[in-house]
Amino acid sequence: MENKQPASSIHLDTIEEALEALKKGEVIIVVDDENRENEGDFICTAETITPEIVNFMVKEARGYLCVALTEERCDELKLDMMVGQNTDPNKTAFTVTVDLLGHGNTTGISAQDRARTIKALVNPQTKPEDLGRPGHINPLKARKGGVLRRTGHTEATVDLARLAGFQPAGVLIEVMNEDGTMARLPELRQIADKFGLKLISIEDLIAYRLQNESLIRCEIGVEMPTTWGDFDLVAYRQVNTEEIHLALVKGTWEENEPILVRVHSSCVTGDIFGSCRCDCGPQLHTAMKMVEEAGKGIVLYMNQEGRGIGLVNKLKAYKLQEQGLDTVQANEALGFKMDTRDYGIGAQILRDLGVKKIKLISNNPKKRAGLVGYGLEIVDTVPIEITPNPHNQKYLETKRDKMGHNILKD
Repeated sequence: MENKQPASSIHLDTIEEALEALKKGEVIIVVDDENRENEGDFICTAETITPEIVNFMVKEARGYLCVALTEERCDELKLDMMVGQNTDPNKTAFTVTVDLLGHGNTTGISAQDRARTIKALVNPQTKPEDLGRPGHINPLKARKGGVLRRTGHTEATVDLARLAGFQPAGVLIEVMNEDGTMARLPELRQIADKFGLKLISIEDLIAYRLQNESLIRCEIGVEMPTTWGDFDLVAYRQVNTEEIHLALVKGTWEENEPILVRVHSSCVTGDIFGSCRCDCGPQLHTAMKMVEEAGKGIVLYMNQEGRGIGLVNKLKAYKLQEQGLDTVQANEALGFKMDTRDYGIGAQILRDLGVKKIKLISNNPKKRAGLVGYGLEIVDTVPIEITPNPHNQKYLETKRDKMGHNILKD
């Protein structure tokens, strides 16, 4: 199936319309970010699954039928992870496969058998011993916080089922074209129209959740005079992980006034010890000076060490870099993407501080795209110039050449 219609012109249905469809036991289509998997999935709630829906999904979508469950439900059913070390770039959390034992099930593969197994996964009476392992249904463990934590179809499925008033569990399957290629947004719109299905995006689901709920709690704010300016330091707790994120706030602003903002990921080695291996410390201090000079703005200090992989893994990546790998190759060798950060929590903090429009201090175009996906309007991008040193020259060149950062242009 070929369609040259630009994605930006394709009609998407509203989240409210999709939720109404799910309440009626219908299937919907959910598409993710074109910079992520860029695919669409058929989705329905686990409680409303039928053999007819299973057959429709397998026949018309042609992908891999899975069931998205919460972490708590996976733990209750003792569904161990499929592998000990997940090297999938998107960290899709596959558990062991299962079949319902007895209750009319035979081989486990028929539409009737699979529907019964799916129903059992959300039945409070089901015990771990009621499920045979391996089987023909593949549960997926959704991250706590849903699409505000991870922008995947697994989390979207659980979120949508919960928002529709059902148990937080659902069935999902990737949509392929008849020729075996993945269906992209133009084809997905055609498929939705053909079968009368609602088509929504994860980006719109994120915006819907941000308008209706929050994963942050403001703990305390204090005055914080620094070498680079005078700020208020505000601490936020991320309620689903207990992590603490900080906001250095300068001045006040009108509701729709564009505000200078820097979203800075924590870097113990660079920010505290002054490591010359990166440009994090100079970027942080330069951003603080820029906000001070502007008289108003925010520097978010997010608990996302090592582009989201954590301090110990960052040090392991450093060791690999000492052996000749660059920063991207080192992350990939450890089983991570080049950048695992998400910006949903940072966007919520900015919204809590009364910010809707921002002038983003950044050289990273993906950071801009990530924040836009969480409902903020970026009216301008302000570059941050840092002079390289002999220790970070290669690192900065890699950020420019492999990660698309707008640096070292001369």
